[in-house]
Amino acid sequence: MNKSETPVVSRFAPSPTGRMHLGNLFTALMSWLVARKNGGKWILRIEDLDPQRSRLEYAQQIEDDLLWLGLEWDEGGIDGTGGRAPYMQSLRSEYYESALRCLESKGLVYPCYCTKADILSTQAPHASDGRIIYPGTCRPEWGKRVERGGRKPAFRLKVDGNVINFEDEVFGAQSIDLSREFGDFILRRADGAWAYQLAVTVDDAAMGVTHVVRGCDLLESCAPQIYLCGLLGLHEPDYLHLPLICNESGIRLSKRDASLGMAELRLRYTPQRILGCLAYLGGIISDPDGCSAQELVRYFDTKKIPAKKTICGNML
Repeated sequence: MNKSETPVVSRFAPSPTGRMHLGNLFTALMSWLVARKNGGKWILRIEDLDPQRSRLEYAQQIEDDLLWLGLEWDEGGIDGTGGRAPYMQSLRSEYYESALRCLESKGLVYPCYCTKADILSTQAPHASDGRIIYPGTCRPEWGKRVERGGRKPAFRLKVDGNVINFEDEVFGAQSIDLSREFGDFILRRADGAWAYQLAVTVDDAAMGVTHVVRGCDLLESCAPQIYLCGLLGLHEPDYLHLPLICNESGIRLSKRDASLGMAELRLRYTPQRILGCLAYLGGIISDPDGCSAQELVRYFDTKKIPAKKTICGNML
């Protein structure tokens, strides 16, 4: 699985904005199994970049739920066990600041004063999935930058015609036009919060992550992250994206789906029952029998994971 002799390090990086659901558990289990199957390390990183929605009590509940399932981490968590602490993104601003300054020194960053309404009011280009792409209004060389009185700017990274090619261990070869699908993306928001793409790229490199395991809704995010790795001289990890767990109506799970959330699951099922069903959904075992996390290690093989966008989680 690993391209080199570097020890495997995977991570689970939840946002503490609510109780976990079955989809979060699926990602946690698969990333844990990647580490354990290869004799590597599993990191728990708390991605609390959103100060409005993140809560310490949710982070504490995430830790409790993982331990209840038998998914113990080697580094990370709230207490920051390990040599690359802190593992909460709200405490890592100095690392993101350093990366931003590096990119600024290369002439690749510019302030942007546009609001969402400003962008929507323009004839902005669209990504293939319909998302509106920033049209570059504040690019210095275009001479259109407008500083608004008292408004703080966001900071964007210049992107010029870059096509990113990479191999995903589940979904195979990928080719993403960074300019078309992302455009000049944000590194730091106008409210001072760090953007996801910069933070996860810096953290994965700083924490020695070799394998990024996450839902396929983030498959295209590999493109800006790989691009940033190149600009910052960082190691590019391997990628393994997973099918998303959906409800019986075919809708992707959210933290509002109480029936498949951890509070309800812990009341109704054992850890072994939940893990067995998740392993079955992921193609790891042929029957949804109860299994401990440790028992699943011998069955695990990334080649068994189906290259599907969604999987119905109505198994329990």
